Amino acid sequence: MPAAEAAQFQLVSDWHLDAPIERVWDALKATEEWPSWWPYVKSVQELDPGDADGMGAVRHIAWSSRLPYGVAFDVKVVQMQRPRRMQGRATGQLQGTGTWELVPDGQTTRVRYTWCVDLGSRWMRLTAPLLAPVFRWNHNGVMKAGAQGLARQLGVRLLDAR
Repeated sequence: MPAAEAAQFQLVSDWHLDAPIERVWDALKATEEWPSWWPYVKSVQELDPGDADGMGAVRHIAWSSRLPYGVAFDVKVVQMQRPRRMQGRATGQLQGTGTWELVPDGQTTRVRYTWCVDLGSRWMRLTAPLLAPVFRWNHNGVMKAGAQGLARQLGVRLLDAR
């Protein structure tokens, strides 16, 4: 795999929560609250509130990980279709697009997060051909912890997280 391709990832996480879509949407949209329930989110700082619905909002998010490194990047909300879809564009140590998609399933909600990312750090780009499976393992663990934390925050069962 060429180094340029190895430094680009499309990572997909699926969560299924025993909660109505509006509750899940509200929790995901309240990014500043993530550190209280998502163990790997260290801080969220609002740089620009965006419009009344949050479009154009910019937040600086600092993450830890299952590996001995953390990353920080700015995310600008570029698309919002309440309560179904929210998309942000990341710049900084990681660059790419993250998309939250929510689908009601009876009284439960299925969540898909798709993270299309280019590795921004030189060391990540250089080691990506070798460490791609480790980066995926790390991302999957961070996301699963987010699903578990969100379920606890909402006081509901996590039916699935992968």
